This record gives sequence, C-alpha cells and structure tokens, in this order.
Amino acid sequence: MFIKLIHIFSVFIYGGFLFTDNLFMAKMKQSLNDDESTKAREAIMMHVRKVVPNALLVAVATGIYMFFTIFGEIGENGLSSFQIMLSIKAFLGLWLGIRGFNQKFFKINPWLFKSHLFPFGFVVIIIALSQLMYI
Repeated sequence: MFIKLIHIFSVFIYGGFLFTDNLFMAKMKQSLNDDESTKAREAIMMHVRKVVPNALLVAVATGIYMFFTIFGEIGENGLSSFQIMLSIKAFLGLWLGIRGFNQKFFKINPWLFKSHLFPFGFVVIIIALSQLMYI
C-alpha cells in the first residue's frame, strides 16, 4: 500500500508537470515577448529540474516493483486483458524512465520526440489503461 501511494504521488508530480507544460507554459509566448517567455520558462524550469526527474525515476522504480507483485501467473489461455494492459503500461513507463534516466544522469537529450508532447501522450495512455485494466 505504501509503495502504491509513493507511486501515485510521483506520477502526479511527473504527469502534472507534463500537463502544465503542454497546456499552459507552451502558451506563454502568446502573452509575453520571446525574451520574457524564455526568462519565465527558465525561472520555472530551474525548480522543475530539481524535482520532476526524481519523481519520474521513483515512479518507474515503484512501477517495476508493483508490476512484479501484481502481474500474476499466465493462464492456460495466455495473458489476460489485465496482464496485457499492465504490460503496455510497463513498456510505456519504462520508455519514459529510460528517457528520463538518460537525461538526468548522462545529459543525453532525446534523439527523437524532443518536446514534452510525446511523453504527455504516454502518460495519458498510461492513466487510461490504469482505469480500463480493472474492467
């Protein structure tokens, strides 16, 4: 239960940043000139860089732990719909985790999908799957 709570909070921090960045911070250029927009974004991002990457890594680590505790055994008929959706969530989460790990520890920027729109899409899919997998 405690691991799940930590996971939810860390996902909330990471997903909340992506939500804010894609839906609000991207619109700053409409209200501010280029210089003001760059300064405002950097003022926010210097604080984001201290918290959000760590939240992502915690979310991935707790997600890996929970994956192995709730996946269950594969039945005679193959994977259940729960296991399939959980596997898709795990794949998307691992992709985000590898991307974040490379950025944080190796300073490797993504080669592809440099904006936060693609990770935001992954987070939305992961959230949708987390709701659908129990149906």
